[in-house]
Amino acid sequence: MAKKKSILTPEQRRATTHRLLRFAKPYIAFFIIAFIFAAASSVMAHLIPMLVGDAIDLAIGEGKVDIEAVFSLLPIMLALAVGGALLDWLVRLVGQRISASITHNIRAACIRKIQKLPLSYLDSHKSGDILSRVIADTDRLSEGLMTGIIDLYSSVIGIIVTLVFMIFINPVVAIVVGVLTPMSMLVAAFIANRTFSLFGKKSAIAAKQTAVIDEAIGGREVISLFSHEGDSLVAFDEINEEYRKTATRAVFYSSITNPATRYVNSLVYGGVALAGGLLSIASGGAISAGEISCLLTYSQNYAKPFNELSSVLAELQSSLASAMRVFEFLDAKEEETTAEISISPDSVKGELKARDVAFSYTDEAFMENIDFEASSGQRIAIVGPTGCGKTTLINLLMRFYDTTGGSICVDGKDISKISRGELRACFGMVLQDTWLSSGSVRENIAMGKPDATDEEIVAAAKAAHAHKFITRLPQGYDTLLGEDGSVLSAGQIQLLCIARVMLALPPMLILDEATSSIDTRTEIKIQDAFAEMMQGRTSFIVAHRLNTIKNADKILVMRDGKIVEQGRHDELMAKNGFYASLYGAQFKMIN
Repeated sequence: MAKKKSILTPEQRRATTHRLLRFAKPYIAFFIIAFIFAAASSVMAHLIPMLVGDAIDLAIGEGKVDIEAVFSLLPIMLALAVGGALLDWLVRLVGQRISASITHNIRAACIRKIQKLPLSYLDSHKSGDILSRVIADTDRLSEGLMTGIIDLYSSVIGIIVTLVFMIFINPVVAIVVGVLTPMSMLVAAFIANRTFSLFGKKSAIAAKQTAVIDEAIGGREVISLFSHEGDSLVAFDEINEEYRKTATRAVFYSSITNPATRYVNSLVYGGVALAGGLLSIASGGAISAGEISCLLTYSQNYAKPFNELSSVLAELQSSLASAMRVFEFLDAKEEETTAEISISPDSVKGELKARDVAFSYTDEAFMENIDFEASSGQRIAIVGPTGCGKTTLINLLMRFYDTTGGSICVDGKDISKISRGELRACFGMVLQDTWLSSGSVRENIAMGKPDATDEEIVAAAKAAHAHKFITRLPQGYDTLLGEDGSVLSAGQIQLLCIARVMLALPPMLILDEATSSIDTRTEIKIQDAFAEMMQGRTSFIVAHRLNTIKNADKILVMRDGKIVEQGRHDELMAKNGFYASLYGAQFKMIN
């Protein structure tokens, strides 16, 4: 059976670690504070065994028992215990602060990244996978950082302090402990290397599982409609079983670490007892019973951090795998923001020309030889069968995608040289697929014009025939909407999206089946409102119902990624070509 390769190479692991350290750099002061507290807590904790050893020496030997001296040590040990516990609590508090701050910044970077990603990235990646990276992987990273900062600090400092104390008591025994104990680290490193790939695979499968669940929730109605519940459950069961097996194997290997290192530590404990006893006999009592007791305690204390380090290593492996997935997302190519030309919606006339435009989603050409002109104030209808490229053409106009050939110009300026933000500010868009943010009705309408007055918002809502139903909502314009406007019907959501555009009134409009979810009576009123809104504005209307675009100034007829005909309705019907066949087929279906 072929050996499975690790998810990350050593170079990638180092790069991921260094990148995490860059996120941690602003909190270097907190790291120093945590180091000081951890060191002080460790020193206090290790002074107690030494005092216990002194107490043992004061309490043994005929005629040598000094009870008063023994009792005098008790308040000191109590003070050290309380002080060490307090400092350990402060270390954990500071560690939590560092961990929360770093993950807060990483998650904020992820959200900012989403705003900068091109539509092509979002189209080619499942939303469940993106959610898993931003939420689940960042949570696992947070847990690993928390463990690493607290336990790593405490463990490393504990090892150093214990070794110093043992050397001070008896260098020979210290050497025995120092040589034997690192064996547990070798065992832990071997196991951690094995678990790394499993934790990485576990994170990847968890992302797929999230995507399956997201699809099951989003498509619940369709799944029920076609009685597809069984197939949906089978798909989930398969990915869930794969996750169970991988997670079980990862936990199995990581759980071996602690028992294995404890076995090594037991050998060390026995070695210290044997070495201390032999030294005491050989030196004629030069090493006391109290010192042997103290060294035994230190051997356990010295081994304990190694056990913790092994657990930390396993946890860090999981966190590093999650961090790599998060950083892969953060490294995704963003939309270019550089621009050679600046435009303003107030100065745009709306003249648009496309010359020999080509575009492809893959290596195979999808759209070729796109040529058309739109004069200022014209209504341009885009029609054609499903999949012919209508929506793609709109995406090219808005620079959601960039052309792979040819050029598109607005007022004679190549849009590839205009910043996407400035270009999109010149367009108003109402799509068949509507979207509202979590917030009030007022905030959603004002999205395109944040400084709009209440009077302007109400006027836009009235123009979109949305004012009447808004006033019937519990808090009117201040009614809070859930995710995707869950308290409204599909038609009401579309009316709010129309009101949003009517408030902004940009120089160019894109209407992609903007009234698809609205009843016929309201649609007639909206069409009248659109007609008034489009006066003097260049408008692109994506239409499936051809009888709604008879009055368009120009109709672009698309087929297989090409514009095969263009002209007015009467001209195209007279040609008796592809448009005429589409119109005739649709007219027959209506009748």
